[in-house]
Amino acid sequence: MVLADLGRRINAAMSDLTRSNVVDEKALDSMLKEICMALLESDVNVKLVSTLRANIKKQINLKDQAPGVNKRRLVQKTVFDELCALVDCQSENGDAPAFKPKKGRSNVIMFVGLQGSGKTTSCTKLALWYQRRGFKVGLVCADTFRAGAFDQLKQNATKAKVPYYGSYTETDPVAVAAAGVARFKSEKFDIIIVDTSGRHRQEQELFAEMVQISQAVKPDQTIMVLDASIGQAAESQSKAFKESSDFGAIILTKMDGHAKGGGAISAVAATRTPIVFIGTGEHIHDLEPFTPTQFISKLLGMGDIRGLVDHVKHMNLDQKETMKHIEQGIFTIRDLRDQLSNIMKMGPLSKMAGMIPGMSQVMGEVGEEESSKRLKRMMYIMDSMTEKELDSDGKIFVSEPTRLTRVAKGSGTSVREVEDVLSQQRTMARMVKQVGGKKPPRPKMKRLRA
Repeated sequence: MVLADLGRRINAAMSDLTRSNVVDEKALDSMLKEICMALLESDVNVKLVSTLRANIKKQINLKDQAPGVNKRRLVQKTVFDELCALVDCQSENGDAPAFKPKKGRSNVIMFVGLQGSGKTTSCTKLALWYQRRGFKVGLVCADTFRAGAFDQLKQNATKAKVPYYGSYTETDPVAVAAAGVARFKSEKFDIIIVDTSGRHRQEQELFAEMVQISQAVKPDQTIMVLDASIGQAAESQSKAFKESSDFGAIILTKMDGHAKGGGAISAVAATRTPIVFIGTGEHIHDLEPFTPTQFISKLLGMGDIRGLVDHVKHMNLDQKETMKHIEQGIFTIRDLRDQLSNIMKMGPLSKMAGMIPGMSQVMGEVGEEESSKRLKRMMYIMDSMTEKELDSDGKIFVSEPTRLTRVAKGSGTSVREVEDVLSQQRTMARMVKQVGGKKPPRPKMKRLRA
């Protein structure tokens, strides 16, 4: 993912500041310069970058900080918060509630967008995403303009095992959409997704057709699909569609291989319409919910524990013990081993590694094959540990260093690699403690009578 390069550059700039002896205006300006250059090269709008720089400088204001303030931590938190604000449009649009489909009633979702943006594939991805969460989902192909559109949706739906509706003979998209929605409603489907026609340009015919279909099916949510590779042009395109279809959400596609993805996200955020999902690959499972804080956390290599827990939960894997530990704020070496074992079952390693704090740095810039080898070596290390070691928080290796040598010899690795695994476990344990762990209330001390 090209956006990972942006994350590495921002991280490098922040690390330089952290390592510097003195955190002053000169060091701050140097860091901001590197971050702004990285954002501009990722096609983020120059006005947004300028605003971000001004906001960071205004909030930090090193001269007015009290002597005891940890300036390094203050800078890191401010940069993180401002990057989140850059891609978050809901902070200024808090009154608009997010769409949440309800079981027991039919929720109609209509897709709009230009041809070639990945609209039909995104329909199937969203249908599968909802289906895995217990909803009864149906797909309607109202794209009668593009040859082979129904065949594509039929093939995708069959692969995802999602019911579908379409017609080879009916040429009126409004009639097909109305008939498909009526049929699925009569069969008590929870979610009905309508795929509409696209065009190569923003034509009036397309907009008129969207309005007619919308009036016929009365969608509960209208989603626009945008190609992230168009960068900042996403803003003008989304505004043109907004005027006619009044969509309430956006799905950004092709986010797995374009340097302009950052520009598309920031441009869309500037239109004040929420991005609900991002497409991260060509497979039907490559769809991720978009949450600004989680997105920036993954971008900066800080992981996405909540996303990982949610993903594991819907993989139907046996994770009762780990989930129980996470809720309690506990994360043992055995939990790390179980999570890494499941990651190897859950799809592309590069995608899953981004959800684990620090794992993206561990994997570095090596390819998928080399990353898989490194992960297996981590598994060998944990397989060489005793039951007592696996169920510990890793401190046993600090009090008894000879265990490091024994595990390294038993797994055919080095002591340094064993230490890296323990460091990984400590990083995740800190994150888990923040997500689920709460300190138990202190017992009240009874007063002793004199």
